[in-house]
Amino acid sequence: MESISIRDEFIKLGQAMKLAGLADSGVEAKLLIEEGRVKVNGEEELRRGRKLYKGDSFSFDGTTVRVD
Repeated sequence: MESISIRDEFIKLGQAMKLAGLADSGVEAKLLIEEGRVKVNGEEELRRGRKLYKGDSFSFDGTTVRVD
C-alpha cells in the first residue's frame, strides 16, 4: 500500500489522486471519480470533493493509497 502525507486536517479526493500520481490533472481525476472507478475506504465514491482525513484510504485501478 502506498501513502501520501498531508499537513492540513484533510485533503479532497481529486487533489489526493493527483498527489499520489493516479491522475495527471483535476479534470482526469473528476472523470475517473464520476465514472465510479474510485473507492474510498472500500466503498465507491462519486464526489471528487470528498474530504479525506488521516487514516482514510482510496483505491483506483488496483492501487490503494493511505492518507497519513
